[in-house]
Amino acid sequence: MSWLRLCAVAGLVVSNAAVAADMPGTLPPPAAIAPLPVLSASPNWYLRGDLGYYWGTMSGAQAAPGFASPSGNDPGNGFVGGVGAGFKSGWVRADVTVDYTSDMKYSGTVATAGDVTAKIDAVTALFNGYLDLGTWYGITPYIGAGAGMANLHAHDYATTATAPAGSGLSNSQWKFAWAVMGGAGYSIAPNLTLDASYRYVNFGDVTAASDASGAMTLKNLAAHEVRVGVRWSFDDLVR
Repeated sequence: MSWLRLCAVAGLVVSNAAVAADMPGTLPPPAAIAPLPVLSASPNWYLRGDLGYYWGTMSGAQAAPGFASPSGNDPGNGFVGGVGAGFKSGWVRADVTVDYTSDMKYSGTVATAGDVTAKIDAVTALFNGYLDLGTWYGITPYIGAGAGMANLHAHDYATTATAPAGSGLSNSQWKFAWAVMGGAGYSIAPNLTLDASYRYVNFGDVTAASDASGAMTLKNLAAHEVRVGVRWSFDDLVR
């Protein structure tokens, strides 16, 4: 009889536990939480090429000491093109670029309009860093900055209105150069991005010509550029 009572009690305990498990309001087991997406930290290497048009700017010109300096200074407009190589990791990019700036056709005035002239072309090598700002509908805007060196070749200098006077004078020099830029990339293929951008590049003070009397210096020579190019990612091509 004691054994039968024990079995009955055990049955009642099991039955009550089953009813309690089915009662409303019982919390369900916790759901699995999906992991957050993580950006790949592995670098994605790319090559680039760009073409553009520039508008030259400058803050003034200074003739040799003791002589009249030109006014109405205009460095002119022209074309720019370049190539580069770099890498992308997450939202950060960096590259090295080499650009050629076609002749800036400088014109200044001392006595009559345009009586001081020169041409200045440049080869510029910059190390650049960029921050991508997100992607919407395949478009990725970005901002960036760069610094490096430029070799500026001033040639065909000519004037009789101030010093240095003469024609055909030339001068080549290395100058520190820096740039800021902004633009947007659009993916037109898994490994190909169309890039449209604006860039401001500054060459500093440039000596247009010099002789025994002194030098003609173009102050704070710079360019505003509108550029279009492509970035070709060879890492994406093989994945």
